[in-house]
Amino acid sequence: MSAEMQVFLLPDLGEGLTEAELVNWLVAVGDEISVDQPIAEVETAKSMVEVPSPYAGIVAVLHGEAGQTLDVGKPLISVAPVGASVAAEPELVEAAGPAEVVSEAPAASAAAEAYRAEEKAGSGNVLIGYGTSGGGEARRTRPRKVPASAVAVTPAPDFAELSLSRTRIPGKLSAVISPLVRKMARDHGVSLDAVPGSGESGLILRRDIEAAIGGATGETVPVEAPAVVQPSTGVQDARTGLTVASRTPVRGIRKAVAANMSRSRSEIPEATVWVDVDATALLEMRAELKMRDPHGAPGLLAFIARFVTAGLKKFPELNTRFVTSEDTAGGETQEIIAFDGINLGFAAQTDRGLVVPSVRNAHLLNARELDAEIRRLTAVARDGKATPTELASGTFTLNNYGVFGVDGSAAIINYPEVAMLGVGRIIDKPWVVDGQLAVRKVTELTLAFDHRVCDGETAAGFLRYVADAIENPGTVLADL
Repeated sequence: MSAEMQVFLLPDLGEGLTEAELVNWLVAVGDEISVDQPIAEVETAKSMVEVPSPYAGIVAVLHGEAGQTLDVGKPLISVAPVGASVAAEPELVEAAGPAEVVSEAPAASAAAEAYRAEEKAGSGNVLIGYGTSGGGEARRTRPRKVPASAVAVTPAPDFAELSLSRTRIPGKLSAVISPLVRKMARDHGVSLDAVPGSGESGLILRRDIEAAIGGATGETVPVEAPAVVQPSTGVQDARTGLTVASRTPVRGIRKAVAANMSRSRSEIPEATVWVDVDATALLEMRAELKMRDPHGAPGLLAFIARFVTAGLKKFPELNTRFVTSEDTAGGETQEIIAFDGINLGFAAQTDRGLVVPSVRNAHLLNARELDAEIRRLTAVARDGKATPTELASGTFTLNNYGVFGVDGSAAIINYPEVAMLGVGRIIDKPWVVDGQLAVRKVTELTLAFDHRVCDGETAAGFLRYVADAIENPGTVLADL
């Protein structure tokens, strides 16, 4: 590989993740890119992330294909200097051998230097966990084999000419840059020759393909990536004697959920308490607020979240973490770590699986502010745009499984937290009020807690506090 070639390694995208699935390339070989320009979409165990390039130049090699799982620290993209001519379809890059060489990083562009300066200063533009070394330090890399035709230095063409030459469809004025757009068209049988581009200079954008797909039915069709399911190969299952219908790889969010739940069940001695609650007064209070302000009244979950944060202040044992570590003598040391604040997680079902975004410093927010933040986080989680920090910083989880029409659940604690409160559906039930039988709006609260951090008295006290707040919201809110 040319000594001037810069190889960008897949960074740690947060929380010590070791791998990520390459969902889409946002650039193609031959594209000219700038510092901080998104080059790929990858799906980690936490979320969908756009990866920006720390280098400016011409894309020389894409180290992977859509759907492939890449390891952190392995090459993601190779970038040649501006002015280099790059083959449109380079051969796959392979390792030359076990020998390692040390190559000095070349002088970077002013934009790349600015990137590194931001990196040292903790700029929000820099990926979480990515390296903080200066650009002039030596980088140890393995030599790579690249076909001689892949990179050849030639005089730099005019930028407009370069853009058109690498994106134009032969015989047409329209152009396609994004591999995602090309794949979308191919997967849905859309001919690019027949699609008018709405972008600059006739560039075909994603919305143009979606419009073309929806044109056949007269409606807009949301485009989603096809599920990665391997069809049956006619193999018979030895245990059941049935033919195997399909095999679905466990990866991404599903893989992370499986690992997290398994660890929770194996490490946490979990206990559960529950109580039925008359939520009639809370519903009536919210209905009155909604009449006064139809669009600004907080949702029920926001009120319950506010009661939870108040309850955790009274029973802080449930807002902790239990940590086991090795001591200097080779034994184990156990600690209960308490926090000065509450990051309230809430379970959100998305097309990509169950995720738990958290409202940071939730103890500082009122019900209206909690409602706004819950709605925002739910939206970004369902779009796959929640950051690792938003998905992995909770100290306590609130799970509203009542939206699925169930009353209760033997919930698994969201490791490494120590407790989770579940809320069931609210339904009409017979209830005794002042000695008289009445029909009331009743829900079930279920608290799963780590018995290592507290006893049943603490757990029951917290649960009873939240239940009383739901049954008498006016009295509790007056003290909040």
